[in-house]
Amino acid sequence: MREFTNPPMTSAPPVGGLADTVFDYAQEDPLRVALGRKDEQGRWRDVTAAEFRDEVLALAKGLLADGIRFGDRVAIMCRTRYEWTLFDYALWTIGAQVVPVYPTSSAEQVFWMLHDAQATAAMVEHEDHAMTVATVIDRLPQLRRLWQLDAGALQQLYDTGAHIDDEVVHRHRRAVTPESTATVIYTSGTTGRPKGCVVSHGNFMFEADTVIARWEPVFHTKRGSEAATLLFLPLAHVFGRMVQVAAIRGRVSFGHQPQLNAEALLPDLAAFRPTFFLAVPYIFEKVFNAARRKAEKEGRSGPFEKAVEVAVAYADALEAKAWGIGPGPSAGLRMQHQFFDKVVYAKIRAAMGGRVRHAMSGGSAMDRRLGLFFAGAGVQVYEGYGLTESTAAATANPPERTRYGTVGQAIPGTTVHIADDGEIWLHGGNVFQGYLNNAKATDETLHDGWLATGDLGSLDEDGYLTITGRKKEILVTSGGKSMSPGPLEERVRDHPLVAQCIVVGNDRPYVAALITLDTEAVEHWLQMRGKPRLPPEQLVCDFDLETEVRRAVISANTLVSKAESIRTFRILAHQFTEEHGLLTPSLKLKRRAIENAYANEVEALYQA
Repeated sequence: MREFTNPPMTSAPPVGGLADTVFDYAQEDPLRVALGRKDEQGRWRDVTAAEFRDEVLALAKGLLADGIRFGDRVAIMCRTRYEWTLFDYALWTIGAQVVPVYPTSSAEQVFWMLHDAQATAAMVEHEDHAMTVATVIDRLPQLRRLWQLDAGALQQLYDTGAHIDDEVVHRHRRAVTPESTATVIYTSGTTGRPKGCVVSHGNFMFEADTVIARWEPVFHTKRGSEAATLLFLPLAHVFGRMVQVAAIRGRVSFGHQPQLNAEALLPDLAAFRPTFFLAVPYIFEKVFNAARRKAEKEGRSGPFEKAVEVAVAYADALEAKAWGIGPGPSAGLRMQHQFFDKVVYAKIRAAMGGRVRHAMSGGSAMDRRLGLFFAGAGVQVYEGYGLTESTAAATANPPERTRYGTVGQAIPGTTVHIADDGEIWLHGGNVFQGYLNNAKATDETLHDGWLATGDLGSLDEDGYLTITGRKKEILVTSGGKSMSPGPLEERVRDHPLVAQCIVVGNDRPYVAALITLDTEAVEHWLQMRGKPRLPPEQLVCDFDLETEVRRAVISANTLVSKAESIRTFRILAHQFTEEHGLLTPSLKLKRRAIENAYANEVEALYQA
């Protein structure tokens, strides 16, 4: 199949903008809990729809009083927290355009985004962010305001705007249309300078309303229960923003968690008790690996691995039954599954708050076996695919017929087309408006409403999409063999000791790899074998450790022909990090930067 169209379920409203939902929500259901917010003692407290509306209105007045006008672009440099959502909706209320900036951005990255967007103001989280902006502010003459959240900016703006009449705000709000620009999101930029994606209010409305209409049943633990989610994705990324917008429009209570590490995230999952969440595969890998390490420490690695096998087999059998190619789990398998549900799976669900039964995954590909495991453990993960340019999800697995290992079908109202060269093209109401100040890039990407994604994929006979690589990442060896590194890298990363893998081989005689280690997993591995902790430079020379990593490489090589297989590899002492310019803020590898940084190591891979 070369093209698949999913009929629309909903359409964007003919008038209005995103902020209207806040005011409608408060009018229709003022006492309903709209958000959760942590107080100074770290306790969650409820924020009703009416309370949130009042805060949005008060902040919108303050922004107007401080000189922000309709169409102005305002940057937000902040982690995922309640105040980001508040600023988003206050700015949208008065017709301003939000420019999200990753909180880890360098001074030069901040300069480029604020300069390119001609931002007139910026909200930063704390003093470090303020200092980052201060180092480039002399090159940003258009930047007139800088607010620091942790220095009392909110209260200052509330006080500044107290004299403004409500009607002034509502006049601005009524001027916003679906065609109005809601945000300019700068792509992570694996190559070259980030480009500003112009996303409209209508784009977000179409995306959020489609997700709500099609996947609303998965938001609940059981029919009729109140839906709640914990938002821990970066709000500087389109995926996190889409979750925020969908939660407000779908009247799903949600809270914010600014840290992605397990030590911070797991306690908040337990306290907030979401009914579902949206994440990237990295989170599911972390939860799974933490459960495996805990079982090994308690001397239960054998039973845990058996529980994994049963969960995978159980979900695999259910999938086959859903597609009419199998009878479903056997009686024996059902009994085993019931046993492990009590002793293993329930504990994993409890670590995620106890109420989670569904989750959505995007951002990168999830291993089929990992998806099957979570489904067998009682948490159905619906994998999807999208870009900033498609306002997040363009495809996703439907609730009733998940096909693990794929990113699902086109969401309703969207068409997926596979071009002759294998590139994925998208069409629908979620396709962005173009790149800010970059007509050349816009013309290369948008073709009569079709978005050329730069990703490679294939559609099966039922319209389910599988991502096979990225056009710009295709390697061609000196022998003329073309291959996509993604599947190999993902399979190597499946090994619990591996953190990252980058495959190299362009214009080289064969394919090789640079591999980094998962610090927590390696520490656990050493402890379980009674080995001493060593400095990273010595650790990578450990024979047993290298043997373990070699197993991961051998397993990955079973996916490809001999000419495409990894012939040799090098274990690196340190992971690729965003701070060193080797990862994008969304954790994608910057291939060119990594190969340049490790040029000597790459060269050594090809020395006879």
